[in-house]
Amino acid sequence: MEPTVQPARIIPNNKPDIIMSDNEKRTRVLIDVAIPGDRNVIKKEDEKILKYKDLIIEKQRMWNVKAKVIPVIIGATGTISKSLRQYLSNIPGEHDINCKKQPYWALHTHTHTNTHTHTHCGKC
Repeated sequence: MEPTVQPARIIPNNKPDIIMSDNEKRTRVLIDVAIPGDRNVIKKEDEKILKYKDLIIEKQRMWNVKAKVIPVIIGATGTISKSLRQYLSNIPGEHDINCKKQPYWALHTHTHTNTHTHTHCGKC
């Protein structure tokens, strides 16, 4: 496991919460987790992806691997984005989001229009 990535150039954001490596497939999955306030779930997902953009580029260049960031963001009261299931599908292994009662509607946003639509999590 690579807890801190030491790139050839200085990259301030080089400590994701989890790094999964598949040497046979030459892939790296950087997972970063956060629990923000419910209204900031989408914003936090975007921040996590941008935060590790330079690190992804550097990992791919240095080790000739495919790398991606997986933001795992769940709001303080259980709010999830529509994207969370898609992000989780990129993490090897079995996993599911079980929600018996979604306390708040899952958020979905179109960043180009900056509008919000509310969608139920779809599992309840």
